[in-house]
Amino acid sequence: MTNKEVIKRIYWLIRPHRSRFLFAMLSMVCVSALSSAQAYLVKPLLDEIFFKKDYAMLNILPLALILVFLVKGIFYYSYSYLIERTGHRVIMDLRTKVYSHIHSLPLSFFGKTPTGELISRIFGDVGLMQAAVSSVLVGILKDLFTVLGLLGIIFYQDWKLAIISLVFLPLASIPIYKFGKKFRTISTSSQEIGALATSILHETFTGARIVKAFCMEKYEVGRFSSMVRRLYDTWLRDAQMKSLSHPIMELLGGVGIGLVLWYGGKQVLSR
Repeated sequence: MTNKEVIKRIYWLIRPHRSRFLFAMLSMVCVSALSSAQAYLVKPLLDEIFFKKDYAMLNILPLALILVFLVKGIFYYSYSYLIERTGHRVIMDLRTKVYSHIHSLPLSFFGKTPTGELISRIFGDVGLMQAAVSSVLVGILKDLFTVLGLLGIIFYQDWKLAIISLVFLPLASIPIYKFGKKFRTISTSSQEIGALATSILHETFTGARIVKAFCMEKYEVGRFSSMVRRLYDTWLRDAQMKSLSHPIMELLGGVGIGLVLWYGGKQVLSR
């Protein structure tokens, strides 16, 4: 399934709750705008108070900064609460739909599909959708608006500095895309193995008498141990990718900051 198809399905899940979701999005845009406003106020605070020693601004600018933080906090609460509420409601509706759909399937389906796998699909796989609704989708948009706002301020302050910053956006998108593909593959594998492990648990617990009657305890322990080992290996790959992605992004950020400081310092010293 492509990213476009995933986003389309998420949209149809959110659609019944679009009014609440849109208000959360509006609050998110306000949070991004106020984050940019915080960055914009740093220069006047330094210039007017510490360098020009303007006592009038000493009373105004700190209060303005506190007000920005207060309003941002209100909008952030609205955005976070509404997104979480929408995410939980979508999961509740989706679990009910999946359960209803499973009951509409023929008896042959239940004969060839382990019960544990069905339980895992309803609780495990559906639960992962909440992160897609409440964190990933809106988080990406929030970060996008924040970056655009901060870039606007940089362009307003110094367009040459902004161009240097823009050079690193395409560079940063390459590891994000690569790691994103890896994480999606690992996540799918983890869900599948987790479903199989749940099926083994359900089969052995419900059929405990049969297992003991045929002295199959060691066999079942070995089967479950093998599945848990596969799940461990999957989690290990996920940990490797997460541990690797952070320093790479930090390095790119460090290079960008270093160049910006070099250029900005050169401009200051040349005056």
